[in-house]
Amino acid sequence: MMGTLKNHRDQEVTVSVESLVPVDHFLRAVEATIDFSFIEEKLQPYYCEENGRPSIHPITLFKMMFVGYFYGIRSERQLEKEIETNIAYRWF
Repeated sequence: MMGTLKNHRDQEVTVSVESLVPVDHFLRAVEATIDFSFIEEKLQPYYCEENGRPSIHPITLFKMMFVGYFYGIRSERQLEKEIETNIAYRWF
């Protein structure tokens, strides 16, 4: 007996991004090796706390450029599209 075909596309599922990135992924090694907090310390004087709209965090921008360099993505527009679709890039 075959049964009926059910559509499960609307079903909600809870998934951890941490579990989707392989343990031996290159970006995990980079994250474990480099402490990116120095970026925030260096750039703190250039950001205003009470004026203007909230910015993208400088460490996030730096990591985006890092991914583009390591994976040969030359266009920032293409980099943004790649980060939207690649779970490992988003995790990093």
